[in-house]
Amino acid sequence: MKVPKRIQPLVDDGLVDEVISQLMSGKEATVYMVRCGDEIRCAKVYKEAIKRSFKKAAQYQEGRKSRNSRRARAMEKGSKYGREQQESAWQSAEVDALYKLAEAGVRVPQPFGCFDGVLLMELVTDDDGDVAPRLNDVIMPNEQAKEDHALVMHYVKLMLCSGVIHGDLSEFNVLVDDYGPVIIDLPQAVDASANNNAKAMLIRDVNNMTNYYSQFSPELKHSRYAEEMWALFERGELTPEYQLTGLFKESAVSADVDTVLEEIKAAFAQEQARLERINEANTIEDNY
Repeated sequence: MKVPKRIQPLVDDGLVDEVISQLMSGKEATVYMVRCGDEIRCAKVYKEAIKRSFKKAAQYQEGRKSRNSRRARAMEKGSKYGREQQESAWQSAEVDALYKLAEAGVRVPQPFGCFDGVLLMELVTDDDGDVAPRLNDVIMPNEQAKEDHALVMHYVKLMLCSGVIHGDLSEFNVLVDDYGPVIIDLPQAVDASANNNAKAMLIRDVNNMTNYYSQFSPELKHSRYAEEMWALFERGELTPEYQLTGLFKESAVSADVDTVLEEIKAAFAQEQARLERINEANTIEDNY
C-alpha cells in the first residue's frame, strides 16, 4: 500500500522497509502492519491533538511531571511550544508504560521506539502468524473466562504495584493470542499516586473487564477486585506476590460528619485559647 505521510520519514531512515496494510484506526491513533527487515511489526501513528477524539485528556495528564522546568511552564500556559511538548509527553507516556510494565511481568507488546509520533512495536500474532484478535471478538467457555479474568486481574495488580493504572482498559484494549490476554493502548496511563482520578479509573478498568468476562462466567459479576486492590494499595500492603481473592467488605463504621465538625471546632477553639494565653503572657511581660 501507499506509505502514509507520517511513516515516510521512518522509511527514509531505514527503520521501516514496507507498509503492508492498515490494521485499525481508533480515537487516538491509526495502526499499520509494517515490515522492518525480516520482522513484521506494527506502527502506531498518533493522531494530532486537534484530530484526536479521546475525551477528558486533562484527567489523564494530571500528575505527569516534566523534568524540564521550561517545558513544564510552557505546558501549563498552553503555548504552542507547550502544546507540542504536551503532545510529546502523551506519546512518550505509552512507551514508558510499555517498558515499565513489561519489566513488571505484564504481557504488553514489545516497543522498539517512538519516532516523530510513530511508535514501532511488536505485532501480536497467534501461532499461525495471524494478527491476534481483540478480546471483544473472542468467545470462550466458562472455565477459560475465569482463568483469563484472573490473569487480567493479576496484570492490573502488577500495574498498580508499579504505580500505573491503564485508565482505558476494556475488551477493546486487550488482544488474545495462544498464550492469553495482552494489554495494549497505554498513552493515557496514569500515575496511581499522583492522579486524583486514579481510584475511579482503576474501578472502571476492572469493572469493564469483569463485565465482559462475566458474559461467559456469570459468577465473576460479584467480585470486587478493584476495591480490594485499592484498599491494599492505600495501606502500602499490595505486592506482586499478594494473592487476590476478589472479596471486599466495606467498613461498617460510617463517617459521622457532625462529630467530625465538632472536633474541628473544638481544635480551633483550643488553638485560639492557646494564642490568647500567649498574648496575655506577652502583655504581662511588657507591663513589667
